[in-house]
Amino acid sequence: MTTADFSPTPREQLLELVKELAVVHGKVTLSSGKEADYYIDLRRITLHHRAAPLVGHVLLDHLEEVGLGTAEVDAAGGLTLGADPIADALLHAAASRGQDLDAFVVRKAAKTHGMQRQIEGPDITGRRVVVVEDTSTTGGSLLQAIDAVEAAGAQIMGVATLVDRSTGAKEKIEERGYAYHYLFDLDDLGLAPQA
Repeated sequence: MTTADFSPTPREQLLELVKELAVVHGKVTLSSGKEADYYIDLRRITLHHRAAPLVGHVLLDHLEEVGLGTAEVDAAGGLTLGADPIADALLHAAASRGQDLDAFVVRKAAKTHGMQRQIEGPDITGRRVVVVEDTSTTGGSLLQAIDAVEAAGAQIMGVATLVDRSTGAKEKIEERGYAYHYLFDLDDLGLAPQA
């Protein structure tokens, strides 16, 4: 067998796409207000024709490995906009495997018209869910989604993000009593932590 016979795993393919497409170098201000020397723009991944399907399959595989597969979880979603394509990718990956997994969207505030819902999609009341996000600096978006999902009466089985920036989100989520999972960290991306 030659080295040409070895093709990268889906996780390796996704990691390379994240490094190539999502890591933007230069001074930026993060949603937390902190300044950084690089930005990880995961929408360049979650909305990309090759990367988005990989997001769904690789994250679904990871969730299954940690005991949060479709046998244990009914739905996945989080705060709009970062979580939306991830939840959709998970829904499609599960469907391609003949598994059932719904997606939901948490609005930043309840609508003031129509059904006046903060969480869109199939009702999650009493259901087992995973709260997802693309990346998190302070955990603020994840905590906002958790608050809404708890208020809706869903059972949060865990929290998952694509990239952990090692800036405190994990600790805040675990303080709330939820397991925190991620696909990649800064070491995987070859990036140094930032204050």
